[in-house]
Amino acid sequence: MSRQEPLIFIVAGEASGDNLAGKLIGALKEQTGGRARFAGVGGPQSEAQGLESLFPMQELSLMGVAEVVPHIPRIIKRLRQTTAAVRELKPDVVVTVDAPSFCLRLAHNLRGTGIPLVHYVAPQLWAWRPGRAKKLAKRVDHVMALLPFEVPFFANYGVPCTYVGHSAIEAGAGRGEGKAFRERHGLPAKAPVLCVVPGSRVGEVRRMLPVFSGALSILKERYPNLHIVIPVASAVAQEVEALTADWPFPVVHVTNAEERFDAFAACDAAMTKSGTVTLELALAEVPMVVSYRVNPVTAFIVRRIGINVEHASLANLLVGHGFIPELIQDDCTPETLAREMETLFSSDEKREAQREGFRQVIEILGKATPAPSTRAAEVVLDLVRARSAG
Repeated sequence: MSRQEPLIFIVAGEASGDNLAGKLIGALKEQTGGRARFAGVGGPQSEAQGLESLFPMQELSLMGVAEVVPHIPRIIKRLRQTTAAVRELKPDVVVTVDAPSFCLRLAHNLRGTGIPLVHYVAPQLWAWRPGRAKKLAKRVDHVMALLPFEVPFFANYGVPCTYVGHSAIEAGAGRGEGKAFRERHGLPAKAPVLCVVPGSRVGEVRRMLPVFSGALSILKERYPNLHIVIPVASAVAQEVEALTADWPFPVVHVTNAEERFDAFAACDAAMTKSGTVTLELALAEVPMVVSYRVNPVTAFIVRRIGINVEHASLANLLVGHGFIPELIQDDCTPETLAREMETLFSSDEKREAQREGFRQVIEILGKATPAPSTRAAEVVLDLVRARSAG
């Protein structure tokens, strides 16, 4: 295989990972003058960059023990298929993106092949079972971290790790055009607009939207002119539209990824699940309340294992205190959520306190240049060069 045409095998398992993979492929093309070749598993963003996925990525978009268990036979089949593809193709490097349950099992299967393996998005072992980082050191050659505090954590366990920066920095979350979005979608210039983010997996959507719906029913009397904007991943768009069809407010569904940040900029506040979106909303300076529920079986297991962090949202974790309200599991009820949203809407002090926290988040994450995908591509290509030189 020519060093001038590296074959890079990429595996993404869900929507946010696919976004990272798509940008990474674009950066790898740029840095190799279009000579890099790609294979693996991905979704719409990766496929738009020319990746032909071995199978539909949505088959891996599962979260939580109870959600995964019924699909174990299929997941095992796809794991074997992906392992076989890597062994047959003998790529210059394997890049797994997030989805640790699948990707780290793939890494285990590939031990002894001599193919460098880099995992993009550090597993959140600092949140629970940190001792497992020792196993990670035996499975992967390098970790590309999105958060700066992850580098020293993994270094303590002998895992080579590079902070490449968070995708939210590169994506332009803070550069949305809110006025233009309102005009395109017929939203009154002075009407209160609420962003609702239920998640990108079917299980998340089915657990979160009933809670959001109940909270909105409570808020209806106080805010009769409220408008709702829901940025939604294509994989769950039909599910979301069906579950929100009878909501008591006008709803705009945003399925075009290019409009996502315009939608954020058009909103006065957000009702969101936890995850990467909290950083995107922070960069867009949208005050929010974060909520999340997992399947009760998963929640029981997590409680037994133990959690080592005080906050669920990445923005709170980065700043080190809970400046954004979090309603997790038993606290995630329509009544509590409606109360927190009403406080956020009515208190200038609460909104400004969040904006001050957002400014701290931006400072901690660092500069947007070079772009995170550019930094990630450099790490990947360094591994390719090191292997060729060896």
